[in-house]
This record gives sequence, structure tokens and C-alpha cells, in this order.
Amino acid sequence: MTFPASGTAMFAAAAIAILVTMALALARAVLGPTLYDRILAVNVVGTKTTLLLAVLGFLSGRPDFLDIALVYALINFVGVIALLRLFRYGPSMAQRRDEAARRRREGP
Repeated sequence: MTFPASGTAMFAAAAIAILVTMALALARAVLGPTLYDRILAVNVVGTKTTLLLAVLGFLSGRPDFLDIALVYALINFVGVIALLRLFRYGPSMAQRRDEAARRRREGP
């Protein structure tokens, strides 16, 4: 498949812009004052990676990169949800559940 030179240049510029925004998000992940700023920055990097994979797949003429980008987006989503649950509930949800059940049995 052949693309006009102007379209290729546009997508190359988009890839460079995506890389710049990824660098800014990585800076936020390192400098972010709170944990949630860092998690949000990691999520943004994952989303931008998905976009970059799609653009690179278009530039190289390999549409199978879109499948890889979709799988990466799903992994990114599940990973961020897992991180948020980890920081909310701690490493052992089973232990917290057992403590809550014990408190309910003991009463006030």
C-alpha cells in the first residue's frame, strides 16, 4: 500500500508529538507530588503507547500493529485498575476481609 508523501509526513509529525507528550507524562510520573498523579501519568504513557503503535503500524504499512495496540490498551487498563486497588486496599485483601468479618462477629 502506498501513501502520499504529505500523509506520511503528517503521521510522522503525529508520532513525534506523541513521543513529546510521553516524555512530559514520564516527567509527571517522576515529579508528581502525589501517588495518584504518578498513576495517572503511567496511564497516560500507556495510552500514548497505544496511539504510537497504531501510528507506527500505519507508517510501516502493517495493520497487525492495530491488534497489538488494542491488546496493549486492555493490559494497560487492567494494570491501572490493579494498581489502584493495590494502593486502596493494600497487598492482602483477604486479610482485611477476615478482619472485617471478625469485627462483625464480635459486635460493637
